[in-house]
Amino acid sequence: MTPVTATVSRRVDVSLAHLQQRVILIEAGVRAAVARRRAVDSDPEDRFRGLYISEAEVDDLLAGSDRPPLVIPDAEATAQLAELEAGADAAEAAGEDVRLRRLARSFGLDDFDVELLLVALAPDLDPRFERLYAYLHDDVSRRRASTGLALELCGAEPGGSERRRLGPSSPLLADGLLIVEEPDRPFLTRSLRVPDRVAAHLLGDDTPDPLIESVTTACAGAAVGDVSPIEQALRVGARLVYIQEPAGGAALSMAAAAFARLGMPVLPLDLSRLGPDSDVNDLSARASREARLVGAGVVAGPVEALVARCPEGTRAAEAVRALAEARSPMVLIGARGWDPQWSREVPLVVEAGVVSVAERSTVWRGALDGEAPIEADPALTTAGFRLTPEQIHRAARAARLQATAGARRITPDDLRAGARAQNAAGLERLARRIAPQVAWDDLVLPPQAVTQLRELVARVRQRDRVLDAWGLGARSSKGRGIKALFAGDSGTGKTISAEVVAHDLGLDLYVIDLSTVIDKYVGETEKNLDRIFAEADRLNGVLLFDEADALFGKRSEVKDAQDRYANVEVAYLLQRMELFDGLAVLTTNLRSNIDDAFARRLDAIVDFPMPEDDDRLRLWQQHLRPALPRANDLDLGFLARSFRISGGNIRNIVLAAAFLAAEDNRPVAMADLIRATEREYRKLGHLVVENEFGPYYKLISTSTRY
Repeated sequence: MTPVTATVSRRVDVSLAHLQQRVILIEAGVRAAVARRRAVDSDPEDRFRGLYISEAEVDDLLAGSDRPPLVIPDAEATAQLAELEAGADAAEAAGEDVRLRRLARSFGLDDFDVELLLVALAPDLDPRFERLYAYLHDDVSRRRASTGLALELCGAEPGGSERRRLGPSSPLLADGLLIVEEPDRPFLTRSLRVPDRVAAHLLGDDTPDPLIESVTTACAGAAVGDVSPIEQALRVGARLVYIQEPAGGAALSMAAAAFARLGMPVLPLDLSRLGPDSDVNDLSARASREARLVGAGVVAGPVEALVARCPEGTRAAEAVRALAEARSPMVLIGARGWDPQWSREVPLVVEAGVVSVAERSTVWRGALDGEAPIEADPALTTAGFRLTPEQIHRAARAARLQATAGARRITPDDLRAGARAQNAAGLERLARRIAPQVAWDDLVLPPQAVTQLRELVARVRQRDRVLDAWGLGARSSKGRGIKALFAGDSGTGKTISAEVVAHDLGLDLYVIDLSTVIDKYVGETEKNLDRIFAEADRLNGVLLFDEADALFGKRSEVKDAQDRYANVEVAYLLQRMELFDGLAVLTTNLRSNIDDAFARRLDAIVDFPMPEDDDRLRLWQQHLRPALPRANDLDLGFLARSFRISGGNIRNIVLAAAFLAAEDNRPVAMADLIRATEREYRKLGHLVVENEFGPYYKLISTSTRY
């Protein structure tokens, strides 16, 4: 027998040697089968044997009752097998890993199953078996053992009861250790093949199956939450556990910790990485086989990724059931409650809480490995982010890379940027993402409004402490989200204030595009909103509903079907907003248009008045940037006193004046600002009268005066 080369360590050598010797014993059965073939061959010298059927061969087939019976391996082979297994017993007692025996225990195989597996595996280990099997099949094209030949080589009658060993519910086939190919052929002539992953494992290679590797994710292994219920259930033989977790939960780390207490590694699968055409049944079978090959437990989630692939209820249940009923210990993770249709197995259902500030701080410092900023606690720096331990580890790597690229130590801004990089891109198909560039110094608002905005930021930062550590959220069924209404005239700073809040928290701002939400067909608007909130729950950002009264308007008396469905939309929004766990900002030009039922659900209402003289002066100075060339005749005091307009209007005026000056290649003059103001007035529908423009009225074109 050609030896199989060992490569790495003595442990691998022992396992390979045992496998090699078992295959040598298979050769003894092959020799006996070859002898039987020769004994009944009518023309052993026929050079075209296997390419046609001669008349003599037909006569032999018809006289089949005279063929010699199958023989059980002789006493010498039996003694060799007993000696080989005794050596394997001693090796395992000494701490060696004999993979063939471990595989048999893990998959519940008996001696006959192992023999069948070795018969099918032999051509993958020694090419001589290809030609030997072809001879025994009397067909040069059939180089793998057929089911009939495999049963014969294992000492069983092909038509006997042992055929069940190769049936679809047998351990060999149901667990993916053996594949019966060519289903259109008669049963006894179907080919047997051992999957490459199983053969590689027996040869000492633990590289995962390519499909499994493509969806495998990293596990932080953080010590968070109470894993005792999960551990105890798995210890007593529970095969299925479901962990329901909110955004920022630690279900994966909890499951890994529970398996670790049982001495088992974990195989973590990210179901959101599955392609649209991926076969979930195939994934489940391969994951179960992979886990049992290496003695691991499978942790897979989120189940919402499977449900989203199959919106129909029955198909969605079938997709989840494929994993829930896998033949290995399975922990599933999801944000929604457990659906009994997902499995015939009754799972242990565990709710994973949000990771506390102290736990997040520990995970952050462990991930940064001594590189945390001295001046700030990473957990408090990223308090606005709901991150899992795994996302924290990825954010720490991103922060480290950013700091390395800048040749400096990690800063709080690096931490926030790393955390922001963990956001999924799903919401960008439904909203416009803005990376905030403005800060508190850019705001020109009354002190009361600024104070309310800072209080809103404090709510986000201290949410975990107040709701969890101080227990104020223990008895509430509401979501943990924070909702605010910004009310005021157009251009008074509502949107820029939302951007400032997002910037202070280190979050991105997502402006909801109403064109992607509102639909003329009944029920479609609610579906669009559900998609938005579902995506928003998966990321860390500020959700901005600009011109919110289009969605959150007052409910009216029902006079026709249109009124009824409009009221249903508002009612749905009321419920969905209450369950949202992030920060949502609604803006409106007219506060009275917002339905009264939202008031109780809002955590803050900030009014944005039109700016007064001093504020308007600051706005003029702020928008006339230092890099903008200015003439000496600018009278900003006059502009601030005379024109009662918003900051948005002032920005438009400065921009229009800058274009006028740039076209003439000169600095911005007072005449440019006056002409731009006149055009802005005309856009707003205001009268252009002399007592407002005062001494500069003569700069306005006579065709536009009133």
